[in-house]
Amino acid sequence: MRTSNHLIGFLNFLTFLLSLPIIGGGVWLTNHANTTDCLKFLQWPLIVIGVAIMVVSLAGFGGACYRNTFLMWLYLFAMFFIIAAILGFIIFAYAVTDKGSGRPLPNRLYLDYYLQDYSGWLRDRVADNGYWAKISSCVTDSNACRKIGRTVGGLPETIDMFYLRHLTPVESGCCKPPTVCGYVYVNETVWDVGGGLVGPEPDCARWSNDQHQLCYACDSCKAGVLASIKKSWRKVSVINIVVLIILVISYVVGYAAFRNNRRMDNDEPAGSARMTKYKPRWFNI
Repeated sequence: MRTSNHLIGFLNFLTFLLSLPIIGGGVWLTNHANTTDCLKFLQWPLIVIGVAIMVVSLAGFGGACYRNTFLMWLYLFAMFFIIAAILGFIIFAYAVTDKGSGRPLPNRLYLDYYLQDYSGWLRDRVADNGYWAKISSCVTDSNACRKIGRTVGGLPETIDMFYLRHLTPVESGCCKPPTVCGYVYVNETVWDVGGGLVGPEPDCARWSNDQHQLCYACDSCKAGVLASIKKSWRKVSVINIVVLIILVISYVVGYAAFRNNRRMDNDEPAGSARMTKYKPRWFNI
């Protein structure tokens, strides 16, 4: 009868241990990450999730090991909302990242990114001028475009070598002009106008060889950020699905432990039947 209690205690001890690195990651971001707004919002969800898992795990562990019915009830109540929140996040993450991807290019391994390929709440959020100012500041401070440069024998890599690069969405969208613009390659972040003409794409006029500007004001940069967010959120969603499955199993086992605790509190033997007669008479004379 105590098997479910022991199992829920063991599962919650593991989740308690897992909450420690989650909280540690949030504290590390608070003290060591850069101060741009695009990273500030990461710290508190990590800390809140870690603390919530820790508290709920302790409640479940104590309730199962010490047969405390109130703690088990509190554990089941809190776990229900945690499971609902994770499920809601998974649905939301897949809904807002449903559309959009990079466009393949001939004779190139990297992709080009266009804002019109994306739609919905996430695109509107990133494309908003006020919010984009914070995001572009983060991209600039990350030095993503400075890190893109490579040299071969002390010289910049050739254009053929650059075409074989697997660029990240941010590197492709923010650190170079769109391919349709027809700029001539000099190095990874310096491109000249070919024949004095550029393509009709609005981003073509926004490109600048100024290393502090590049294509940070381009729609292609916003699309690259969206592609990066989509990739990250999909990875997080996969992890959340695994966590959700574990939590659902813990919830089911926790419910069994809760019933065991109530039976013990009421001095009821496991599996006892409350009806003592198969066909009880209506009247006993």
